[in-house]
Amino acid sequence: MQTIPLGHSGQNPAPLHVTPICLGTMTFGEQVNQADAHAILDRSLERGVNFLDTAEMYAVPAKAETCGATETIIGHWFAANPGARQKVVLATKVAGPSRGMPWIRGEQSGLTKAEILTACDNSLRRLQTDVIDLYQIHWPARNVPAFGAVYFDPSKDKPCASIHEQLDAMAELVKAGKVRAIGLSNETPYGVHEFVRLAEQHGLPRVATVQNPYCLINRTWENGLDETCHRLGVGLLAYSPLGFGLLTGKYDNGGIHTPATDEGKQGRMALYDSMKAQRWGRPEALAAAARYNTLAREHGLTPSQLALAFCYRNPKVASTIIGVTSLAQLDECLDAWSVQLSPELLKAIDAIRWAHRDPAQ
Repeated sequence: MQTIPLGHSGQNPAPLHVTPICLGTMTFGEQVNQADAHAILDRSLERGVNFLDTAEMYAVPAKAETCGATETIIGHWFAANPGARQKVVLATKVAGPSRGMPWIRGEQSGLTKAEILTACDNSLRRLQTDVIDLYQIHWPARNVPAFGAVYFDPSKDKPCASIHEQLDAMAELVKAGKVRAIGLSNETPYGVHEFVRLAEQHGLPRVATVQNPYCLINRTWENGLDETCHRLGVGLLAYSPLGFGLLTGKYDNGGIHTPATDEGKQGRMALYDSMKAQRWGRPEALAAAARYNTLAREHGLTPSQLALAFCYRNPKVASTIIGVTSLAQLDECLDAWSVQLSPELLKAIDAIRWAHRDPAQ
């Protein structure tokens, strides 16, 4: 698997080069124990994936007792495998203001410069490394419609650190050699443009990437953010390419409502009641996913192959973040790299989107 330069990253001395598939790790420390997580990391590296993504708030679903667990597991893997750190591009994220997670920085966090600097040091310690290759803001400090919200409501605005202040923090981390490149996540066209504008105006680090949801049932990135990223040279890291499991077909027959009695066979949507209420659990999202899954089978593909190939082979996507809980799932996701979608199949995908739009936005 060839690597590609990642946006405007690491200009001094060279951009980050990553594989077009990135291993997401938010299940490590919740659904996946440390031994199994290390086996997944080993296999991923063996199969040529050089890009890892994590976050300070992981594992998911977020809980006080597992906050930081994923980074800690990865840090133990680095410690147990001398040389592994040099073989991977490591990305992690600093959480934005509290979204019901006061155990991170309290309810009044505004993602200030001091908070970013402290969070980075804590991540470096858990990850047992001296540098983070790509340090991302997990969600905006300002009020934005995200994680299922549709409309911007200015009445919800409240004090928070400015984008300029956050860039100042990132500049200090880059200057100290703790961070190589910076990125955003769950951002809007305005946010990406403003981060780039202020960076260029003040000589601060320029964002290389934005990590947003992008899959068959959520293509909202194409509603304006795609042009922003193209014109500004910001790479898309597509997360949830399988729509939180909906695009694997496992929930086509009402599996989301199956009682969580066998954790070895059930996905997150069935295991955790808190996730059923999220955007991925909407009836409209399930219905649209079932349409895409049927389309895949009609063309001799598994639902996962269709969904992954849609992201993998999309020239708009810099790297696709996959999340797995087993070696079998990892191999299935990596094997899908060979799948090509015909123009006719892509046209059929667009026809379904025209009818269903983006129900999991």
